[in-house]
Amino acid sequence: MTTETIDSFHRGQFHVVQPLGQGHRSGMDAMLLASLVTSEKPCRVADLGAGAGAAGMAVASRLETAEVLLVERSPLMAEFARRSLALAENSRFAARVSVLEADVTLAGRARVAAGLQGDVFDHVIMNPPFNDASDRKTPDTLKAEAHAMTDGLFDIWIRTAGAIMKPGGQVSLIARPESIADIIAACGRRFGGIEITALHPRAGENAVRILVTAIKQSRARLTLRAPLIMHEESTHKFSPFVDDLNNGRAAYARRR
Repeated sequence: MTTETIDSFHRGQFHVVQPLGQGHRSGMDAMLLASLVTSEKPCRVADLGAGAGAAGMAVASRLETAEVLLVERSPLMAEFARRSLALAENSRFAARVSVLEADVTLAGRARVAAGLQGDVFDHVIMNPPFNDASDRKTPDTLKAEAHAMTDGLFDIWIRTAGAIMKPGGQVSLIARPESIADIIAACGRRFGGIEITALHPRAGENAVRILVTAIKQSRARLTLRAPLIMHEESTHKFSPFVDDLNNGRAAYARRR
């Protein structure tokens, strides 16, 4: 039986080896998350909870001077990320991407000992588990860990982002709309200039995701940006701009 697939992203610009029937499989969420990273100069990016590495590799594929660290707790998923980087299709950026097996929830000396130094990254991206713990549980333990939210999750992950990021650095994440209050609270005094964009499947339909960016030590006020409509009316076809974001042809830059 096939237990994995090799999936193409950015219209064949890079490929990711992903498990089939276990663990988390990346898709459009990862591509939209990656689109939040913009830089006109060399930058260091950490992808927390990277899984097989799709989001971090999408950043490296689009930004030719970005160095990316894929941080993943699961040895199995970290191995998928390493195998993905070994693919010939990814040779263009593989030397700029590395994998670190580490738990995002570690703090202080334990975090540093695990390889996550303080104040070194320009960008930190994350797609934390966002299913409510009361939702129907999957029998796949690895998938459950990747999908099921725990109490204080956003505070812990955003705390880690703040610790490893340079002052003025940007944290970016994708989540469900119901997590907006937890995310804002977790940013607290660590991050300001929060920008939130709601993603709606179609005009008139409720949002299914939010994109969030914030700047370390900024004191700027929160901004609710114009929503992004993912599909054209009455079809499954992506709107042109969302399709560009999904395929690495455009970035979703901050307004300020």
